[in-house]
Amino acid sequence: MKTLGIIGGIAPASTVDYYRQIIAAYREQRPDGSYPQLIINSIDLNRMLSFVYANELEKLADYLSAEIQKLADAGADLGLMASNTPHIVFTQLSAGSPIPLISIVESTCNAAKQMGLKKLGLVGNRFIMQGRFYPEVFSKAGITLVAPHGDEQEYIHEKYMGELVNENFLAETRERILAILQRMKEEDGIEGAILGGTELPLLLRNPSASGVPFLNTTQIHVQAAVERLLA
Repeated sequence: MKTLGIIGGIAPASTVDYYRQIIAAYREQRPDGSYPQLIINSIDLNRMLSFVYANELEKLADYLSAEIQKLADAGADLGLMASNTPHIVFTQLSAGSPIPLISIVESTCNAAKQMGLKKLGLVGNRFIMQGRFYPEVFSKAGITLVAPHGDEQEYIHEKYMGELVNENFLAETRERILAILQRMKEEDGIEGAILGGTELPLLLRNPSASGVPFLNTTQIHVQAAVERLLA
């Protein structure tokens, strides 16, 4: 049986969600009632974010590479990072990783292609909405990504980092983000919305509340991981 290594703790609530979903998805595919073998390396969220905020991407890659090595040393056969943000340096990490890594961005792009979607909204923290690593992958598949307006991005980022990563899920925040997505549907013509933050599905639990389908990056990532475990 393969062992999946998870870089978690970024943030803790979504890591718990990953664990639950991986167990459930695996057991759906294994009628014998067996459980997957998992190793979780829960790292320091504040340390990771300090490199991101300072745009010290080499230091970020070095930090994450060392943590991935710990998973490999512990016996993991493949790995993932239970967060969107560290995928800023996924290309560098994957190239030097001692074990295969499963990308949340590439997995989400594959899901969008299967759904036949061509124009999607992208919401998450500032580093997701303003970064190039999502558009670079999706543009190769002929899919256009649209970010919210500048003031909307500031609101989402503030709420994401101030509330969601601290497991504070408020109804008023949910309603405002849903209103932003509805505006993007009406004005930008988006056909769906990428929840580019693994805490967002914990806030936006109704998959069509905004009038557009959500691409739940946690769920998509989990399914990709379970498929690899069972391959």
